[in-house]
Amino acid sequence: MNIINLNRKNQNNPLEIFMKWLGSDIVKINQSILKNLLGSEPLISDLSNHIIGSGGKRIRPLLTIACSKLCNYIGTRHIELASVIEFIHTATLLHDDVVDDSKKRRGKSSANFIWDNKSSILVGDYLLSKAFRILINEGSIACLDIISKASVKISNGEVKQLVSIKNLHTNESEYLDIINHKTAELFSAACQIGGEVSEINSEKKKCLAEFGTFLGMAYQIIDDSLDYFSDFKTSGKSSGNDLKEGKMSLPLILCYKRCNKSEKKIIEFIITKNKTNNSDFVKVIELMTKYDVKQDCVKKAKHFSTMAVDSLGIFPDSTEKEKLVNLVDYLTYRTK
Repeated sequence: MNIINLNRKNQNNPLEIFMKWLGSDIVKINQSILKNLLGSEPLISDLSNHIIGSGGKRIRPLLTIACSKLCNYIGTRHIELASVIEFIHTATLLHDDVVDDSKKRRGKSSANFIWDNKSSILVGDYLLSKAFRILINEGSIACLDIISKASVKISNGEVKQLVSIKNLHTNESEYLDIINHKTAELFSAACQIGGEVSEINSEKKKCLAEFGTFLGMAYQIIDDSLDYFSDFKTSGKSSGNDLKEGKMSLPLILCYKRCNKSEKKIIEFIITKNKTNNSDFVKVIELMTKYDVKQDCVKKAKHFSTMAVDSLGIFPDSTEKEKLVNLVDYLTYRTK
């Protein structure tokens, strides 16, 4: 299974440099994932391989590895723990696609579309269970505590988002609370684990947790912005899925808040429809452009990315720190 492709043509951007730096560890993570899926039902292996091998950035497990290197860790525990992060993330994607009734994931047919909702949910449950089994075998109560708290918070965030669907009264503070739960928490856990295995002091552990949280916030804000403003030729993703699903992400929240009464009625009509079309999407984009929504979303993401970089201030300057800082900037200004 080609989980992460290291043979890409362009090795110039910070993400590619970051992945090349962690190349040998990536191979070990892949081996760990395959090992932990060995002996499972064919449906579990096939469906898991489909989504794990679908070309994601693997930011979360790589953060575990990178943070352990930042803390000068020289052991091997971080590999299995990075696999745990990837299993949990994959499980959330499987469940999300069922909840959202998604047909596509990263430009490919989603698992629930190829198989069915029942299969996706059950395999997601299996991956969550497997993640906790690995944690038990790994033996760290501290790591188990970090991941279990994160899992509860992620689930809570998913419920919060579900409740907010098509609710135009959702405000920016509520949105930030949702993404703090459903996205930033796993980023934070991934970074915390890297520090935990390194046995650094509590202050540095707290800073790594904050780094992951702020990076996760910035990452999700940009992700939500790209759903409205990305170029398919550049990103390979079709835009407008959040509007179709009635998700109250930051671009829509800001746009609706700034619209006049007649424009608000247009958005209210679109968001409450059973099915939106391209014309609806174009109208919303026109309003977002009028009110500088894209620029302000990027500003908000930059705010969190700056806080993420500041969180690393406690660590001495190093090659590892530089690569993490460059990654933060890249993820904040990415176009896909």
